[in-house]
Amino acid sequence: MKKLALHWQILLGMVAGILFGILANQLEWGGFVKDWIKPFGTIFINSLKLIAIPLIVASLIKGITDLKDISKLSAMGGRTIAIYVGTTVLAIVIGLGIVNMVGPGRGLDESTRDSLLNDFAADAGKRIMDAEAQREAGPLQALVDLVPDNIVGAASSNGNMLQVIFFVICFGIGLILIDPKKAQPVKDFFDGVNEVVLKLIDLIMIAAPYGVFALLAALVVEAPSAGLFKALLYYSLCVLAGLGIMIFLVYPTLVKVFTGKGMKFFFNGISPAQLLAFSTSSSAATLPVTMERVEEHLGVDEEVTSFVLPIGATINMDGTSLYQAVAAVFIAQAYGMNLDLMTQLGIITTALAASIGSAAVPGAGMVMLVIVLGQAGIPEAGLALIFAVDRPLDMCRTVANVTGDATVAMLVGKSVGKLNEPQERKLDDFYAEGKS
Repeated sequence: MKKLALHWQILLGMVAGILFGILANQLEWGGFVKDWIKPFGTIFINSLKLIAIPLIVASLIKGITDLKDISKLSAMGGRTIAIYVGTTVLAIVIGLGIVNMVGPGRGLDESTRDSLLNDFAADAGKRIMDAEAQREAGPLQALVDLVPDNIVGAASSNGNMLQVIFFVICFGIGLILIDPKKAQPVKDFFDGVNEVVLKLIDLIMIAAPYGVFALLAALVVEAPSAGLFKALLYYSLCVLAGLGIMIFLVYPTLVKVFTGKGMKFFFNGISPAQLLAFSTSSSAATLPVTMERVEEHLGVDEEVTSFVLPIGATINMDGTSLYQAVAAVFIAQAYGMNLDLMTQLGIITTALAASIGSAAVPGAGMVMLVIVLGQAGIPEAGLALIFAVDRPLDMCRTVANVTGDATVAMLVGKSVGKLNEPQERKLDDFYAEGKS
């Protein structure tokens, strides 16, 4: 496998995992896959999540202190948020356009609808309860949640990534403002930590083909029946069509227009991160690889990647927002409801706000979808209609989220003069020097 590019190694692992999962289903090896194959996929995901927080802390501090000017940080932050919001609104509009044109919910017969509502009522109930807890919080709860009362506690969970980012930005600003002589040892320490974490990513990626093999094999074994997929085929195709437009048309076009880089260059650089995003369904788990690929293979300076990508993994949910828009209208159509223009404009606003608060972990978009449904007056119990196909669609929308993060990093990098020629680090960099 060493002679193949990383994205081909991962792709082969994915295909092998799917084929093995199909074979396991035929031979009734489901128990074997769950007990002896799936754990290796879980270990692989955990190893990526393990280094996410150290990577964010070290790289973000390094990136901020390298700026040496708080005004540059402010300018970069403003551009980052503006572009993220713009691409998210565009994704929602595309999703609404497709679902209104196709009308997948109108073709769902009443017996199938009732069957899905009954089969997945318990799962939907759990997500509705989670969403209720969020709705009961005050309007400024998001700001309260942004500031941790204990940074060690915040860093103990990848779900608190925004809190960690807030603290690290404040810490980095503090380093800029103190005496450079006193700040230098701290900066040198985090520079060293950053190098170590980047090397760990290289080591973990050696196991990537085997990790995605285990993840995909387990997914196929645990997947619902083909009948459920068939019943929700048109809904799934609407989501996939919207995601496809974002991934293969919108993002490459933005990159080409604003940075001059072609589609082949872009996808060759980011494809391993996309494939991992598909396998793990988690932007947080994929973040270390996304940062490594964008910096070393797309040429974005570390000052930009260390700031833009961790924030993007938390607030940039283009794929999730598109899915929420399609799902909301699909559920309304299944109930025979016609949503007027004002209601759909409300869906755009609510989906945008909900996506910003959505955790970068599998299934979090479902909880946010309940909020979108409630705003539009759509029965929240209708969430049960889409549970059967949520996991495979979650995998695809995570690819869109990660691709969007990489796109925005390139755009911001170009705008601040921090987009250079790629410089790939080799696994054995500095090793020979250390031995001599």
